Amino acid sequence: MTLTEQKTAARHAAFARRKLAHAAGHPAPAAHLAEVLAAHHGRPLAGYMPMRTEIDPLPAMAAHAATAPVGVPVITAPATPLRFARWTPQTRMVAGDFGALIPEHPDWMQPEVVIVPLVAFDRAGGRLGYGGGFYDRTLARLRAAGPVVAIGFAWSAQEARDLPLEPVDEALDLIVTEAGVIRP
Repeated sequence: MTLTEQKTAARHAAFARRKLAHAAGHPAPAAHLAEVLAAHHGRPLAGYMPMRTEIDPLPAMAAHAATAPVGVPVITAPATPLRFARWTPQTRMVAGDFGALIPEHPDWMQPEVVIVPLVAFDRAGGRLGYGGGFYDRTLARLRAAGPVVAIGFAWSAQEARDLPLEPVDEALDLIVTEAGVIRP
């Protein structure tokens, strides 16, 4: 099986686990994330607008927005790093590429902490994304400019072993789930 086929199979299995975890629900899935972000009080943060069965970071992002700028990703072109537009709970949002919500009038910002959505993760900080490479390119660019903390946020059911990873796959510094915090 090729690496591409392995990644496709791993994504398929992880999507199924994520769907079940999302359906089961949790009263406060972002509680551990909010605790982790408290240590980054005042630092610019990038989160994401949850889609489909992704775990929802918005409560933690809203709390952080009271202390520092918070942004959400915007795809500006294929095969390029993401840009981040400032967000608050009051920001007027519109549909962007791939259906993700983005601010209607982007005000660009540079994060020092990034909440990274994912399809699967491992305990070593490996991350399997959606396959477009957007976060890998983005994290590489941000890390080249200075220190940045990449926090994977996912349902605990998305954990996997033996993820098919490549040298260009950027590692996570921390993984947060509804069940707790994993420090690679």
